[in-house]
Amino acid sequence: MNTTTSPQVISQEDLLRHWLGHRNLTRRVIEAFPEKDLFEFSIGGMRPFAALSIELLSIGGPALKSIVSNEATPYDESGSALTTKEQILQKWDEQTDVIKTYFNQIPLERFSETFNLFGQYEFPIIENIFYFIDNEIHHRGQGFVYLRALGIEPPMFWER
Repeated sequence: MNTTTSPQVISQEDLLRHWLGHRNLTRRVIEAFPEKDLFEFSIGGMRPFAALSIELLSIGGPALKSIVSNEATPYDESGSALTTKEQILQKWDEQTDVIKTYFNQIPLERFSETFNLFGQYEFPIIENIFYFIDNEIHHRGQGFVYLRALGIEPPMFWER
């Protein structure tokens, strides 16, 4: 019996390491903000970076829990009444641990399965994970612009 396998471009372990590198960089962006500006500063009607951070906290960990349990739970930011930078950073670290725990519980063969994320978005699990990473990069870019507008040098984007 002949079996063929497709070459793998990136391993599951490397994908997690890549995502965690982005989370580390985003954490450093949160740290760079003065407390008041984290919650109040915005440009052009965009949300303050604290609100963007809370959105990110409401996606990655909760979504991976849903994927592992195979239950589409609704998207919910209501449990994230965070009012200080310290609270956001603490929750960031907690959710990073959740991501590490649940990501490693997804068998490789499930990555191509379709999953109804938050009961709204029906895509393969791998595409959902790419969305989590892309969304974080997008919002971190907004944070970089905010920091520069405040006269603060953001962390180097390649230092993940």
